[in-house]
Amino acid sequence: MRRVHRTLLERINYLAIYSCKRCHTEDNLPRAHQLHRGKAARCPKCGTFRITRLKDPDRIDPMHTGLLNRLEKMAGGKLFHCRYCRLQFWDRRRLQGEIQAGEAAPLEGAEPEAVPRTEPAAPQTDRPEA
Repeated sequence: MRRVHRTLLERINYLAIYSCKRCHTEDNLPRAHQLHRGKAARCPKCGTFRITRLKDPDRIDPMHTGLLNRLEKMAGGKLFHCRYCRLQFWDRRRLQGEIQAGEAAPLEGAEPEAVPRTEPAAPQTDRPEA
């Protein structure tokens, strides 16, 4: 992998962009503010989705510092813990597993739609009724 020259917009969004010498595919390294986007909560240090929710702050593991973490707490975020970085942080989003379960649950447990029963229509004739 070798580094690729970035445009101004790419410099804002990515720390670095790498290109493979053999297949010419590009891979990027996102900046920290990119980890605060998306549906699911992520570790602000390593970016993993494999985090757990905490009820109370842990006195041993460090708390993530910074403006975005403080804003997440004030916005009503929940406390999470990264098992790899051993870092605690606040986030308003849900866990990735909860989001996937919420999307899959209606499909698995959905009942087939009830087809309204209609009465067969009487055959229409040109003859007047007697």
